[in-house]
Amino acid sequence: MMEAFVRQQNRRRIFAKRLDYLALVPAAGAVCDPFLLNAFHAIVGPQAVSLPPLAVASATFILVVAFVVPFLGIALACRRISDPGSRRLAYASVVSPTLYVFLGVVQALIKSPIPDEVVWCAIWLAIAIWSQSARDPVSAAVPAVGGWRVVHGVTAVVLSLYVVFHLTNHLFGLIGPDAHAAVMKIGRVVYRSAVGEPLLVAAMLFQTGTGLFLAWRWSATAHDFQRTYQVASGAYLSVFILGHMNSVLIYARGFLGIPTDWNFAIGAPTGLIHDAWNIRLLPHYALGAFFVLSHLASGLRVVLIAHGVDQRNADRFWGVCVAMSAIVAAAIIAGMSGVRIGALAL
Repeated sequence: MMEAFVRQQNRRRIFAKRLDYLALVPAAGAVCDPFLLNAFHAIVGPQAVSLPPLAVASATFILVVAFVVPFLGIALACRRISDPGSRRLAYASVVSPTLYVFLGVVQALIKSPIPDEVVWCAIWLAIAIWSQSARDPVSAAVPAVGGWRVVHGVTAVVLSLYVVFHLTNHLFGLIGPDAHAAVMKIGRVVYRSAVGEPLLVAAMLFQTGTGLFLAWRWSATAHDFQRTYQVASGAYLSVFILGHMNSVLIYARGFLGIPTDWNFAIGAPTGLIHDAWNIRLLPHYALGAFFVLSHLASGLRVVLIAHGVDQRNADRFWGVCVAMSAIVAAAIIAGMSGVRIGALAL
């Protein structure tokens, strides 16, 4: 009987060792991101031409795989047997699409001669090595976030006014650049004013800082899918906000001295689809719009449950909001890719 117990323990150790390799899958997926986008560009080319069905299917499949990487990270972050380092590696892979854009802008700012792909692989190799060597003493403890969670939520409510306007503004891109510019001009009276812009930047930086702090604390232990999703989407948005402000305030307005209008957003004149650099903006923008709306829905779900709403009903409401977030994100990225409502009606 003792021998049977020893054999069972040995099998468990072997199984756990194999799962260590699974813990590195998020890093492998993140490393593949630039090469997937390069492959997509190699198929579609630098100009808008009619492609054969097989090429369209191949390009679509590659782009879908690139979008899968963040959601694979969310799924692996849910694993109960993961140690904190492996779990945080999974969370880190969720932010890979927006982090790759951030890296590209920084590379341009410092005029680095090293290809983005080389730097990217080195970054993820370092993160993967760290994840396997890190040992966190609070791994089994309930994260202590104190009042930061409440403050973060209150700030999110205030910023959601700007977010809703900003996303609505982008939806006008489905009508055309002129409609987008007209709506943006109205909004900039407030958020580009001498008072509004500093307050907005300060609030965004505060939200980013508290978001990263909460994500780090919550990632110390395993959670259910909804909580994991909330943490992962929050981590994405924190990096997205930093990268977006870096692109707009430092790179475009400070370094290049160009307006941050529709043409800047879509990478004109080549656009998002047919440019080897700009294609990274497609998942960056699409997931940014999707995660900001669904992250707000995740926070609302927690509030509803705390106020006595049945969890099953709150989960259903959250699911509907996530689906609507995906629809809005798809509409925004369609407009940025050249789709027009008038053209669809013809």
